[in-house]
Amino acid sequence: MKSNYDIVIAGGGMVGASLALALAQVFDDGLDILVVESVPLPPRGELSYQPSFDARSTALAAGSREIYAGLGVWEVLAQQACPIDSIHVSTRGRPGSTLMRASDEALPALGYVVENQWLGRVLLDQLQRYQRLHWCAPATVRGVSMLTDARCRVELEQDGDSAETCCDLLVIADGAYSALAGSLGIGYRQNDYGHQAIIANVGTAQPHNGRAYERFTDQGPMALLPLQASTATSRSALVWTMPDALAAATAALDDEAFLEQLQERFGHRLGAFTKLGQRHSYPLQLVEAVEQVRSGVVVMGNAAHFLHPVAGQGFNLALRDVANLVEVLRGAHGAGRRFGELSVLQSYHQAQAWDQRATTLFSDRVSDVFTWSQPLVAVARDLGLSALDVVMPAKSWFLRQAAGLGGRSVSWSRRGG
Repeated sequence: MKSNYDIVIAGGGMVGASLALALAQVFDDGLDILVVESVPLPPRGELSYQPSFDARSTALAAGSREIYAGLGVWEVLAQQACPIDSIHVSTRGRPGSTLMRASDEALPALGYVVENQWLGRVLLDQLQRYQRLHWCAPATVRGVSMLTDARCRVELEQDGDSAETCCDLLVIADGAYSALAGSLGIGYRQNDYGHQAIIANVGTAQPHNGRAYERFTDQGPMALLPLQASTATSRSALVWTMPDALAAATAALDDEAFLEQLQERFGHRLGAFTKLGQRHSYPLQLVEAVEQVRSGVVVMGNAAHFLHPVAGQGFNLALRDVANLVEVLRGAHGAGRRFGELSVLQSYHQAQAWDQRATTLFSDRVSDVFTWSQPLVAVARDLGLSALDVVMPAKSWFLRQAAGLGGRSVSWSRRGG
């Protein structure tokens, strides 16, 4: 443990690890960075992939692929990523639908579904290549105080022992409703949807052929995302949202009854559902930090904004935040300014404000519009879906937003490279 770091990242999950990798690469390993993570760091070794039917996964948008490609890790990530070649959007029992294809925007894919374990292993393997990037794990940040020069004093606990260090910038990336952010007086505003998300992998009789499905039903929206096949079984990742009471009853069904309900709501576009993996459920809320930046501190990832999962925008927005923060810090460093200066962090937040607001509204409104049951709204919704197939500018906007290409792009290169 050093007495001082340029940057301390509280949280070494996918957002924290991506930020650490971007900082290490863009600054050519020229910064002292500390990542504090509650889960032990796995030993470095040859990357291996163990396919599991129950693996949890993340949908990476096309824009996220560009970021990881710029960081030099996409070629490895892509070895176990399933491309999303098209997205079919429909409403159960209604005529309106649309099909969005990657070829419509001349993209290789609209997105890619990657198992979290593989994504994490690739990031951590890359991070362990940098000498000035340090991990404190398993450990937690127990307290933060501000010094007179606007730097942070960070108190850590590891294996029952306490330690402290100082940094120019503390990044809080430890998840929604961050206790660390709360300890600094950073509050949260929320919108409780009154729904639960049930997540599981399902097997289907017919191959998905790289197609994702957004299906809006009378019980709530669902998404099916294509996964790489496990043995001979075609797999898709299911995100099924429904009101709290109904979700509790549905979660209690046995596997056979659950698949029957799913088949009735989704239909037979993938043939029969043949297999069901482990089910997980959690309450749905839109959660946003009241403050994302203050002198010496920036809040990122789910600690900054936790979105509705059906539109699949949360992690991709966080990754764009990472890219733009690193770009702002690189500019500040070149100008001889300190990373924790409030004006530096405000410039990052202002640059990302439009992307964050647009993405949050997109995720929030897509869910709302397709759960409204009023007849006039339903007719307008059906017409809107049908119009997307013929009004190309509207379809292009919707497709690019879904693919994570609506935000400000960042051209990655190492400093001086």
